[in-house]
Amino acid sequence: MSGTDVRLDALRAWLDAQLGNAYTLAPASADASFRRYFRVTAADGTRIAMDAPPPREDCRPFVKVAALMHEAGVHVPRVLAQDIERGFLLLTDLGRTTYLSAIGPDNADALFSDAIDMLIRWQLASRPGVLPPYDEALLRREMDLFPEWYVARHLGATLDADLQRTLDDAMTRIVQASLAQPPVYVHRDYMPRNLMVGAPNPGVLDFQDAVYGPITYDVVSLFRDAFVSWDEERVIDWTVRYWERARAAGLPVGADFGAFYRDFEWMGLQRHLKVLGIFARICYRDGKPDYLADTPRFVAYARAVCGRYGDLTGLLRVFDALENRRPTVGYTF
Repeated sequence: MSGTDVRLDALRAWLDAQLGNAYTLAPASADASFRRYFRVTAADGTRIAMDAPPPREDCRPFVKVAALMHEAGVHVPRVLAQDIERGFLLLTDLGRTTYLSAIGPDNADALFSDAIDMLIRWQLASRPGVLPPYDEALLRREMDLFPEWYVARHLGATLDADLQRTLDDAMTRIVQASLAQPPVYVHRDYMPRNLMVGAPNPGVLDFQDAVYGPITYDVVSLFRDAFVSWDEERVIDWTVRYWERARAAGLPVGADFGAFYRDFEWMGLQRHLKVLGIFARICYRDGKPDYLADTPRFVAYARAVCGRYGDLTGLLRVFDALENRRPTVGYTF
């Protein structure tokens, strides 16, 4: 690695103080943020070094949430050493095999079964006032990335006044539906890319943005993934399995699965709009264009949900206009 990387040089010097200099350093994973991860290999095994450059990144939420998840019995990296001011952490290594790289039609049921159980363990530890609230301001701010970055910047489109009102109304309805759900701890990116095959299974990564909010958020993140899609029949089946186990565990899910699945779908729509905006922002602001290849997946997710609920017909018209399609008639599910 080049000595012209000032932060990498500083990280090496910090690791020397922690481990001596008998180790090697290699990139461990890519990240959509400004954080970088390196695998530290020494005679006694491997560790992970995180470089989170201040002021763009803050290690403190990672350390706090890691402790909460560990206390809840969730398999997360342990913090071995930290320099919060400089943005360096040394962590235990959960391995190299992500769910995303391992999962397929034949093993998805087993892997997702373990992921459901681990998620329920995390949600059962929930307490108000510990993590930031997933409140109206944050939900709205995330969805506002869609018109700003995906519509205006990526598509170069301008919505007319009628379509803008329609979009605003849809986002208000989505926020109201989200806030009506019971609140629990929310990982906020609980998806196969952030889950590691391990023992206990899965190991959980990328949890520093955790909040206290809608109970369906992590469930829909798991099954309506950014990088792999499943047919609706399997998604419904897995969601039923979560719902049944969550009820048995005493989590605040209602007795009507249909109502729960509606919450799941509407919550997913908030995430789909947010991710479309985030992927465009990562491209144009941060110079990472690869994520844009997965935007059609989220458009397809959003269109499918809008097509199932009469209250979302207007949002479907917005997508029709953006894609120059003939207007689609929505129906109530």
